[in-house]
Amino acid sequence: MPGPLDGRVALVAGATRGAGRGIAVELGSAGATVYVTGRSTRERRSEYDRPETIEDTADLVTAAGGVGIAVPTDHLVPAEVEALVARIAYEQGRLDVLVNDVWGGEKHFEWDTPLWETDLDQGLGLLRRAVETHAITSHHALPLLLRTPGGLVVEMTDGTADYNRDTYRVSFFYDLAKASVLRMAFSLGHELGPRGATALALTPGWLRSEMMLDTFDVSEENWRDALERVPHFAISETPFYVGRAVAALAADPDVTRWNGRSLSSGQLAREYGFTDRDGSRPDAWRYLVEVQDAGRPADVTGYR
Repeated sequence: MPGPLDGRVALVAGATRGAGRGIAVELGSAGATVYVTGRSTRERRSEYDRPETIEDTADLVTAAGGVGIAVPTDHLVPAEVEALVARIAYEQGRLDVLVNDVWGGEKHFEWDTPLWETDLDQGLGLLRRAVETHAITSHHALPLLLRTPGGLVVEMTDGTADYNRDTYRVSFFYDLAKASVLRMAFSLGHELGPRGATALALTPGWLRSEMMLDTFDVSEENWRDALERVPHFAISETPFYVGRAVAALAADPDVTRWNGRSLSSGQLAREYGFTDRDGSRPDAWRYLVEVQDAGRPADVTGYR
């Protein structure tokens, strides 16, 4: 059966693992052709030295019902991004969805360390990977996206605008990076809206990414075993939950109502009616404010 995104073309920049992989797979499940990029391939790993590859992501997209195309790309290198977009233009002639999910910052920030005690090279490296990559990618990809009316740009970040406005996020550089991406979506909304496209910021909740599961020494099958050590992990969600949010946005004929906005996976689940893979509907950011940050015992009743 045809999917709601049949004939649509998407680029998920930073799709090796985590939210990027979940988004790519769900776009494929809706029928899209999805170009997936990253630096970890079957021939060469990035400094993360992890097993996930963009080829694996592309295979998952195809298995889900779409067409997955892996293109190794370092989004800090403008010439590589320019070549990537030129390839999409040559092969498809259009780009309907751009998801800026490049991050690469786990090795470049220190938790709860003030600016003056932070390794400056590490902090600036985080900004380059988390902010500069998004600007480079949008610069090269937006002319192609604007060829077809109704294009969508999704800036992936951590935290809603409301939450991040009132909450210090981890460290100076981490906080600045996430705030910058939120502002990118706002600014792009002003530039793209009059030209027939939509830009927005989107955050997952507490993500059960491959790296997070490894941190807690659990798998997706037994992730609840971590709750004895980290009770609030009960509100966590799979990467496919935010993936379904992006697929719903891309299929929404009235997506322009979200232009310039900051959104979350839990918020959009209520709006569009989708669930996570287990049938639940986690609302992590409301939970964080009302339960975790308020110092209450972990209890997800009414939040998923």
